[in-house]
Amino acid sequence: MASMAILTRKWRPLSKTINPKFITTYAFLSQEAQLAEQPPSPPRASTTSLPPNPATGSPLYNENWRSPIPNISSSTSPSLIPLGFSQQHPSSRIEALSQTLDGDAIINLFADWMTSQRWPDIKQLFEFWIRSLDNNGKPNKPDVSLYNHYLRANLMMGASAGELLDFVAQMEDYKIAPNTASFNLVLKSMYQAREYDAAVKLIDRMILTGTESKTALPDDESYHLVVRLLLTRNQIDTALKYIDLTLKSGYNLSVEVFTECVSTCVNKGRLDTLVSIIERCKKMDQNKALCPPWNLCNYIIDVAMQSDNSELAYYALEFMAKWIARGENARPPVLLSVDEGLVVNALTTAGRNYNSKLLDATWAVLKRSLRQKKVPTPESYLAKIYAYSSLGNLQKAFSTLHEFELFYKDSQKEDEDEMFSPFTSLHPLVMACSKNGFATLDTVYYQLENLSRADPPYKSVAALNCVILGCANIWDVDRAYQTFSAMESTFELTPDIHSYNALLTAFGKLHKRDEAVRVFEHLVSLGVKPNAKTYSLLIDAHLIKRDVNAAVSTVNDMVVAGFEPTKEMLKKIRRRCVREMDNESDAKVDLFVKEFKIRMGTEARRNLLFNLEFSTEYA
Repeated sequence: MASMAILTRKWRPLSKTINPKFITTYAFLSQEAQLAEQPPSPPRASTTSLPPNPATGSPLYNENWRSPIPNISSSTSPSLIPLGFSQQHPSSRIEALSQTLDGDAIINLFADWMTSQRWPDIKQLFEFWIRSLDNNGKPNKPDVSLYNHYLRANLMMGASAGELLDFVAQMEDYKIAPNTASFNLVLKSMYQAREYDAAVKLIDRMILTGTESKTALPDDESYHLVVRLLLTRNQIDTALKYIDLTLKSGYNLSVEVFTECVSTCVNKGRLDTLVSIIERCKKMDQNKALCPPWNLCNYIIDVAMQSDNSELAYYALEFMAKWIARGENARPPVLLSVDEGLVVNALTTAGRNYNSKLLDATWAVLKRSLRQKKVPTPESYLAKIYAYSSLGNLQKAFSTLHEFELFYKDSQKEDEDEMFSPFTSLHPLVMACSKNGFATLDTVYYQLENLSRADPPYKSVAALNCVILGCANIWDVDRAYQTFSAMESTFELTPDIHSYNALLTAFGKLHKRDEAVRVFEHLVSLGVKPNAKTYSLLIDAHLIKRDVNAAVSTVNDMVVAGFEPTKEMLKKIRRRCVREMDNESDAKVDLFVKEFKIRMGTEARRNLLFNLEFSTEYA
């Protein structure tokens, strides 16, 4: 009560000193609500009045097409917006904008914002829009296409795969069924996070869901994301499963997926699997044009030849032929060429695997690479002869030999002796001629005889040398001698040193040392210069007869002629000296060893065979 008295005493003086001021001049202000008075209607004129002045209340009237409207900031919509809208907070503007758009308008707006990558605005506008009401006063209901825009915005803003899956699950609240595009956005998030287990489970779910609703079936993008993700984790078998599903579904296999698949299979040694994938792609019109990069093609054929996989080598050459054709058709042209060393390896691989398809493809790619400006190297021709000889196609082998001679017959003498030698370069052709004995040799001889009468005639000393040495390989000295004699009488050709060496081989194998010596003396009398092989064959003929002195003498003649004895040659002579107990000849061999600084090595392990002590103790 005391306090109330204090407040009373204080309040009363204030009421006396302050003069209150009223809002209105009237003594009393009514507090009751009153209806606003209606303005008097204007008098009706007899004629229709003009419309109001456009300048009235229009701040943009003074701006016309002669004076363009100033540029509006990029943060606002290009359409006309209410006054004061641009001064609002961005979230307030988006909220206000969400209340004025219908489904079609918001999709068109999202398409514009996607080009400028306004992902946060898309996300925020969608969230405001689904909380707003449409013109009928009902909540806005998105369709699957509009919802996918929202999913894409979350993906581009870095949402995790789990968050996107939650958003997909929320589509049921709006009675929307997710389609393939919805799941693909989730797969993209899983691909970025390298979650291959979750990606496999999701695509399997899509396959199961697609049996009921075709709109959720995986498409080529779905399979590509999963396959690339599995290949990065080296899950080759699982990736091949989905590649197979991609091809069975009739979808195109992208170049990126195909390249990654090829690279992974080659690096992991799954060459047969890669061959099956390539074959399946070639059977489909939409996938048969797939081709890995040029450098990868070179790597594929290199690995294929090391593994003797002729099928994969063939496909790699086919890819390279496509690149060469594309380069020639380009403007400006890009001239690609295959390394000729690679061609030689491919030809030998074709010969080892008896693959004529690889042989023909390799030679065609080589010809395309040379573009008729160069001829193939001798190594390429010899590899082709080897391949045809392995296949048993003697007709094409001798045809290749004829082409080889046309281009390289006038080469340097030293190179020619080696290139057309039946003991080294043409030895595969010799083995092919003598494979089935005298039947094959006689067939080859008669064909060569018929070709010598053709128009134009084909006469080849190198081809006849192969027949002579083939006869020597089957121990048929009579056929060898007859062929050698027919070289001059029938074919009108002059025998070369390889012809004499082949005849020496035939006599030496039958222990006819004296005949071999007479052949040697005959070629020397004709002025034909012996080579190292000639002396080697003559030494072998002497050693077969156990004539060590004659063998050492031949080595001396060989040194005088300007040739060096080989390590194997001196070893053979030394072994014969030991067995014949010819110490004098053995000392001469030591002089050759010291003169030419040859490291002979020991014969301890070989001598064990001659020092075995047989006993009947354990019999």
